[in-house]
Amino acid sequence: MDLSSVSFVDPLAWGKLAEIVLLNIVLSGDNAVVIALACRALAPAQRTKGIALGAGVAVVLRVLFTVLIASLLNTPFLRIVGAGLLIWIAVKLIVEDEGQDEDSIAASSKLWKAVQTVAIADIVMSLDNVLAIAAVAKDSIPLLIAGLVISIPLIVLGASLITNLLTRFPILVWAGAALLGWVAGEMFESDPWLIARFGEELLHKLEYPAAVLGALLVLGLGYFIKSRRPDPAL
Repeated sequence: MDLSSVSFVDPLAWGKLAEIVLLNIVLSGDNAVVIALACRALAPAQRTKGIALGAGVAVVLRVLFTVLIASLLNTPFLRIVGAGLLIWIAVKLIVEDEGQDEDSIAASSKLWKAVQTVAIADIVMSLDNVLAIAAVAKDSIPLLIAGLVISIPLIVLGASLITNLLTRFPILVWAGAALLGWVAGEMFESDPWLIARFGEELLHKLEYPAAVLGALLVLGLGYFIKSRRPDPAL
């Protein structure tokens, strides 16, 4: 399918569009969690804006990665570095003190800090998502962009619902961070350098243990750092 042959009157094009939208919804579950975790400490007036910006950043980055950077997925050590970044983001989201210096930080600064966190996390997590979406869109950039743009309100809705849950049940912050650790573990063991060194069969067996270890590492580091921090109420 080349660009000149794309026609949204064609039922096949609509079928591909629906497939891209559905696929992006499935793949954006972790993005919604990151957006919700990053925006949970924002003031209510800023939270909606932060979620919308975060979702927009997630979709734009997904387009850029799918169109330009899919070839980097086979680069050795890239997934290992990405897993480390994701662990760092997850731990940071746990230990971040919502009340610390709240009055000294402008609302706009906190908003852009949240969007920056979303951007970094999405860059890392998009590494695994882009190939699936690109496989459906083939070389049709209009289909790709249309499908991802349509997905923006769906990601916003998901992030809004998760943010409300995080506000009501703070313990879910730990669950969300553990999910990011799980994704990091899966990403780590799928690095091409490790596959070449230890073999795909062995690493496939280690997929779930690596994911569990990633989740436990995030929870352990988060608990350790928080327990050593002075209580701001004292």
